[in-house]
Amino acid sequence: MKIQTREQFLQEYAAKESNQLKEQELDEAVLNIIREVRKDGDEALYRYTEKFDLAALETLVVSEGELSEARKQVDASFLEALQQAKENIEMFHNEQKEQSWFVNKEPGILLGQKVTPLDKVGVYVPGGKAAYPSTVLMDVIPAKIAGVEKIVLTTPPQANGKINPHVLVAAQLVGVDTIYKVGGAQAIAALAYGTETIEKVAKIVGPGNAFVARAKKWVYGDVAIDMIAGPSEICVVADQTAPPSFVAADLLSQAEHDESASSICVTTSETLAKQILAEVEQQINALERKEIITQSLKENGKIIVTANLNEAFSVVNEIAPEHLQLMVENPYDSLSYIKNAGAVFLGNYSPEPLGDYFAGPNHTLPTNGTAKFASPLGVYDFMKKSSIISYSKEALQQASDSIIKIATVEGLTGHANSIELRKDEQNASGKN
Repeated sequence: MKIQTREQFLQEYAAKESNQLKEQELDEAVLNIIREVRKDGDEALYRYTEKFDLAALETLVVSEGELSEARKQVDASFLEALQQAKENIEMFHNEQKEQSWFVNKEPGILLGQKVTPLDKVGVYVPGGKAAYPSTVLMDVIPAKIAGVEKIVLTTPPQANGKINPHVLVAAQLVGVDTIYKVGGAQAIAALAYGTETIEKVAKIVGPGNAFVARAKKWVYGDVAIDMIAGPSEICVVADQTAPPSFVAADLLSQAEHDESASSICVTTSETLAKQILAEVEQQINALERKEIITQSLKENGKIIVTANLNEAFSVVNEIAPEHLQLMVENPYDSLSYIKNAGAVFLGNYSPEPLGDYFAGPNHTLPTNGTAKFASPLGVYDFMKKSSIISYSKEALQQASDSIIKIATVEGLTGHANSIELRKDEQNASGKN
């Protein structure tokens, strides 16, 4: 982890280029997996699960027996914590639900918007380096509130062919209909196109590794996706009032996700920067995932020193981080300066893990600078809208000349004719 000035960071950030060769190789591998799943169906899923997850499965579907066994393996305190988190997440996301609406613009004209939940959604939950029951809650609860009819979940199995019991219990708690033991790009392909066992869904949501992210990119258009998520990110803006131990702990909490995670602090104090760096070096030794954290901080850990908070906020808006913590004297006043961030945590006692697990707002967030145009996962991601238009004969008659004029200018005489026929009918009935 290194300390930089704002100018050094921005120069480095602007010059940073993706490894196109590496992406090309990844895409070729992902597209091959997608083709194989489309061609061979379940057979390809079994084959790839054995190859990548080292699990020789007899079935792709989690059985009732496995669900019962999972309930016995988790302790009561975890279930209680999960239930509390569920209630908080439901409370927050209930506020997002949209309703159909209709307006009478004037006599004879009814306009509106019909809001309809998606029929079927697939939720991807990562496995790999950790288990994520919190992701189950965050991705399924908004879909349930939206009214999605069927929700299926895919997650990679462990080498013994089992799914982490905490993930299974979370899935039961929020009412997942079917759970599949499939991970990686092959799971995304199965959800997008269907196999003998897995039905095609309307939308795929949930984070994953690079293979999952690229697979979601390639199936988009044949099926909807929530976003193309990259490695986890945190940015902490800290002034002289921020406890250096808190800042260091929060940077480390994000770095432990994986080696590609990004942990950045922007501070107005060089003294604080040095204190944070010392705290990082001290605290890291007590953490279980020390090797992952060390590599993450080496590659993507930075402490940026700015002249003032305005400069700090300009850096934040350029990064557009997934998670932003404002550990400054007046965080509420600072919020108005933030344009680009997935989730914003205000004050010294609102750390990022609070949002990951418990507070209620969704933790599936835009990464890689996409917070400049994208939003957190929400109920709105599981609903679609249809425009409603109803005109009476009289209302269409009043509008017909304007419609015909625009259609004629565009050279679309068939459009004009559609209106002309009705206009002529109206005129004829008027003469009678």
